Amino acid sequence: MRSRAIAAAFLAVGIGLAGCAASGDSAEPSTPPTLTATQAPTPTPTPTPTPLTPGEQAAQQVARMTIAEQAALVVMGTAPGTDAAALADYVSVGPDGLILMGGNVPATPDELRGLTDTVHAASDQALIAIDQEGGDVRRMPWDELASSYELKTAAPAETQAAFAARAGLLAAAGVDINFGIVADVPRTQDSFIFGRSYGTDPQAVADRVAAAVAGERGVVASTLKHFPGHGAAEGDSHSAIPTSAQTLAEWRTFDAIPFEAGIDAGAELVMTGHLRFPSIAAEPASLSPEWYRILREDLGFDGVAVTDDLGMLGSSGEVAYADPVANSVAAIAAGADLVLMIAGSTPETAGQIITALEQRASTDATFAERLAEAASRVLMLKSTL
Repeated sequence: MRSRAIAAAFLAVGIGLAGCAASGDSAEPSTPPTLTATQAPTPTPTPTPTPLTPGEQAAQQVARMTIAEQAALVVMGTAPGTDAAALADYVSVGPDGLILMGGNVPATPDELRGLTDTVHAASDQALIAIDQEGGDVRRMPWDELASSYELKTAAPAETQAAFAARAGLLAAAGVDINFGIVADVPRTQDSFIFGRSYGTDPQAVADRVAAAVAGERGVVASTLKHFPGHGAAEGDSHSAIPTSAQTLAEWRTFDAIPFEAGIDAGAELVMTGHLRFPSIAAEPASLSPEWYRILREDLGFDGVAVTDDLGMLGSSGEVAYADPVANSVAAIAAGADLVLMIAGSTPETAGQIITALEQRASTDATFAERLAEAASRVLMLKSTL
């Protein structure tokens, strides 16, 4: 604390001098001055420090990390089985992110909670995600809540209720993130994604997407998928890179609507799909700087951008995307904050991705800044859970 000197000034009043004493008399002492202390100056208050925002706190924490620790934050992978100790080892020495697939889910909710508690204890930064849309796409078989099959023709309030209950199941199981809200708008009922969507009308889909986010809000982190829209780019992205001839203006008036609604409702994550819109970008959206720019600047999203499973790109047949490690580095460079690796991967793949990210950041200052930004967003998400 800064030291302060406090000065006091005194004013002499009525100082009388004694007259000469008679010969032989003792001299009387002078009358002491009457002093009045002036009021001390008011101390200058110590300024109260401005609290750091969550983003600033995350950035400071990331700045204290090694590059390898930052890289581990932005990778989410998977390992086989329901052995809690093995999955805990996976996050303690490799990525901080773990996605639970069907083979990772034990028979009962209590067993799953024991598994997730063990994983969380292994790493302070561990994030556990799951695909729990309901219906055909669910990893926890005891989730019998309404899915898109029923909800696409029900009132949005029923979607909110279903996802609020689903979020409760996930939170009880120790899951942090649900990759569960499909914001795609298929054009017809014959679409690959129709069974998982909330209909073919963009506003109707938007209403249900926003309701699903509201239902999960504050319980688990919500994810919108598959940006910029599987409905526009027909085909199965597990085995190809679906392509759309849409222009950006056309996209803004149709497929963008549910994503905007979900972002405005507070979704914490958006999952980018392996979808190509040649009039907008040559790369699939998951690897496209332009699509990440659109997501941030045009739609105002400031949360975590996570890729769809990058292993899927390897099944597309396009040689440029055959290497999942290279795909992961390209995704972070483009603007992704979290890279997801499942198909075709081994427990070692995530470690290889972390090493590649570290090597690139060690020699490329611009990439190092991008990695730190991505890690800060992931860490800020973690702090809110």
